[in-house]
Amino acid sequence: GSSEPDNRSVDEKIRALQHRQQTLTLRLHELPKPTIAALPGAAAGAGMSIALACDIRNGANSAFYAPGFGAIGLSGDYGGSWQLTQIVGPAKAKEIYFTGRRVLAEEALALGLLNEVVADEDLVERTTEVARQIANGPPLAIRFMKQNINRATEADFKSCLDWEADRLVRVAQTDDHKEAVRAFIEKRPPVFRGQ
Repeated sequence: GSSEPDNRSVDEKIRALQHRQQTLTLRLHELPKPTIAALPGAAAGAGMSIALACDIRNGANSAFYAPGFGAIGLSGDYGGSWQLTQIVGPAKAKEIYFTGRRVLAEEALALGLLNEVVADEDLVERTTEVARQIANGPPLAIRFMKQNINRATEADFKSCLDWEADRLVRVAQTDDHKEAVRAFIEKRPPVFRGQ
């Protein structure tokens, strides 16, 4: 923070924040590759929003979420209200945002805000293991899985069925699919090349 006064208009400030949000949390949400957040402690305010924009969130036992916006007279940013609502539903999202209370690791796990909770000292190793497992998978199929699941939050069932059919038929043409079938028959792990 500079001590210089911010002389931008309200509209300029809105556009600047919209741009920052699009280049961070929207990009995480739309990124073709899966994203994983490892939470060793507090994910508060915009940090909570950034974590929720990731596809998978692993937490240490000491991890917790704290929206924190209300405590400083703000309403929230970086898509946290949308992500939280998608995960926990509107009533629980409102309660968490309105009260600003901490959501500790076990509750976060039960609500789907964390995918897994591990001992603090195991967080990096476990998150790396999950990342490696995903990275060794079929990249094009995983990319389409993420697109399909993201679309499920935005479109009706028939549109999602049509989209799934399109993605499946396209990925069925790939060398990775052919390799996976061969590997299955040969009882060996597949080697994916993203083609």
